[in-house]
Amino acid sequence: MKTFEHGGQIEKFASDLGCNISEIIDLSSNINFVKPQINIDFNSLDISSYPTYDKLYKKIADNYAVRSEEIELFNGGSSAIFTLFKHLDLKSCTIYSPAYLEYKKASLNFGYELDIINRFDDISAPVKDGSFVIFVNPSTPDGKYYELEELMKTWIKKSCTILIDESFLDFCDKPSAIKYLKSYDKLYILKSMTKFYSSAGIRVGTIVSTKENIEKLKRFEPMWKLSQFDSNYLQAALDDKLFKSISKAINVKNKIELENILKSSILVEDILESSANYVLIKLKSLNAKEFQEKLKPFKIMVRDCSNFDCLDERYVRVAVKSSNANEALSEALKQIC
Repeated sequence: MKTFEHGGQIEKFASDLGCNISEIIDLSSNINFVKPQINIDFNSLDISSYPTYDKLYKKIADNYAVRSEEIELFNGGSSAIFTLFKHLDLKSCTIYSPAYLEYKKASLNFGYELDIINRFDDISAPVKDGSFVIFVNPSTPDGKYYELEELMKTWIKKSCTILIDESFLDFCDKPSAIKYLKSYDKLYILKSMTKFYSSAGIRVGTIVSTKENIEKLKRFEPMWKLSQFDSNYLQAALDDKLFKSISKAINVKNKIELENILKSSILVEDILESSANYVLIKLKSLNAKEFQEKLKPFKIMVRDCSNFDCLDERYVRVAVKSSNANEALSEALKQIC
């Protein structure tokens, strides 16, 4: 598997099987399968003039209970990550791994001295003074939520610049690290609404930080970087006031279904605790590639996690999807045992 390859490569998977994309059950992608109600006619959008973003900034800021001056929007979460690595002008980076692979990619691309901390085995490992600390919470690919109080004390004592990635926090009722901005100014929080609002094709990522930090970031940003389609879609999604509670409830119910299916399979050795919309499993005897090959006849796609730091070839991520998808996986697991 390629070093920085991600899940959701559904077009290639369908092509390899010689079937339509619509026939694939994609359990590799951690995009929410529940979608908000969008009441907007995109054909009526005026795209003849340059976009303005004041309303979008206000809605997203209100969603996270911060001020508009405390957020900057980017053309997707990965763009936000690369911008931070490029412009913070730091020397070393510490990634608590396994983690979203774009962090390691950005660190290597911008010449950072990289330290990997295995958060499963040694989460209390020391960090360098002034390091750029990366922590994903809930984590990926396992979905664990961490209480950060003690880690924050350690990082602050070391005068670290901190990035907390909360791309999957919307899937659970856990507190955000935003509260730490009141007491520490070298903190950045990444929010990726496209995961929860089922809109990976809408490229909007949000960085929350102090007003002063945001002003510095804005100096490097182009005037127009989001389309009218991006802006209007997310505004309409945020107008669906019932979506958050409904989506969380459905995902929790279906995750319990999924976990019970996986627990009952003799192929699975371990299921890691998750607060997100996916679970990480450790296979008993098969490796991830062998497991995927056995699922191919059922047109089911899972995420091989062997290219994550600190994981071996027996780890697979399975996303929470519909009850029908759960049933299909259950039948497949029974037949391939």
